[in-house]
Parts: sequence; structure tokens; C-alpha cells
Amino acid sequence: MKKNEVHTLSFSFSGLEHECGCDEAGRGCLAGPVVAAAVILPLGFECALLNDSKQLTEKQRETLRPIIEREALSWAVASVSHQEIDQINILNASILAMHRAIDSLNVRPSFIIVDGNKFKPYEQVPHQTIVKGDGKYLSIAAASVLAKTHRDAIMQQLHPEFPHYDWDKNKAYPTAAHRQAIKSFGTSPLHRLSFDLLRDKNKKSAITKKK
Repeated sequence: MKKNEVHTLSFSFSGLEHECGCDEAGRGCLAGPVVAAAVILPLGFECALLNDSKQLTEKQRETLRPIIEREALSWAVASVSHQEIDQINILNASILAMHRAIDSLNVRPSFIIVDGNKFKPYEQVPHQTIVKGDGKYLSIAAASVLAKTHRDAIMQQLHPEFPHYDWDKNKAYPTAAHRQAIKSFGTSPLHRLSFDLLRDKNKKSAITKKK
């Protein structure tokens, strides 16, 4: 699907009021936190532009963010640090970030729908994982936009401290240039050391922040 193509998503999976959509951003990145969002949309919510954040341009995501934050019945964003990722692995960290986001909602969800195929029960709330759910359901798509835009903002803010890695451009995803910077300058204090940063398991000593 083209980035400027209008796509209609479904409002609800369960048919219950206060259904919550969850998604994360930054799972495949080499540094920084994984960020998740939880969103409960009001009945009757419509937004023709809203779609899986990966199908949108950066400008479209930034346009949607305030709309979602203003119109959502409840929304929250939470993160799990790179240290925690190294301790519990990225899958568990992604799920933990989603749980933390749900914890922060001011409306208790009646049902949770999650992008992907992995999740752990949240209290006694029923849930359903949905592969490619961010391209099927509005609340998951909204969560994907919030998670992505909030995480991108974090990496943008961190870039001046560690300019070697071009996080303002690659947001710490494993681009060839990012891996080359790790080879040239070593790892920063924010890199996920449990990841295969150099594709060959080599690890270099951490560099200090630029003065």
C-alpha cells in the first residue's frame, strides 16, 4: 500500500467499550529504550489518515500524534530502558513496556488487542494478539503512531550527546552507517550490549559522552 493511500481500519475486535490497542516501537534498534503505547478510542472515532505507523511518513505521524492524544478516551506511553532490555531480553521488555503503558491509563480497559503474536496476560483483562494488527485496527494503529513518535523524539534528544551514531536520522535502527559508527567509535552507554551490534558478536569498549 502506498503511503498516501487512504486505508480504512476496523474500530473494534471485541465489540466491547473501552477496548485498548497496544503496540511498541524500537524493538529492533541497537540502542535506547523500547517504547510502547496503549490507546482507548471513543466510540465513533474516525480518522482516514490513521494507519500502521510504518506506512506513514514522518510528517503524517507528527500530524496524527496530537489528534490521537486529544481525541483518545485515554492514552499512555511507557518505556523500558536499554539496561532492562539487556537483563530480560527484548521480547519481555516489549511486553513489559506495554504493561506499563496500560498501567498508566486513566480508564481501565475491558479488552486488550496487541500488535504481533506475543503478549502476557495483564491482570484479569482478556486480550488478543493480532499479527499486523496495526494495519487492521484503529486503536493499535494509534498506539503504533504514539509509540513511534515518542521514541523518535527521545532519540532526537539524545543525538547531541552521541553524535557519532546519527540517531537524529536512524533513531538507532541497525543501518549500515550505525554499525560502522559502532565499529569506529565503540559502543555508547546507551547501546544494548546483549544485541549483535557488529553482526559478529564483537564488542568494543564504551566511549564517553561528547563534551
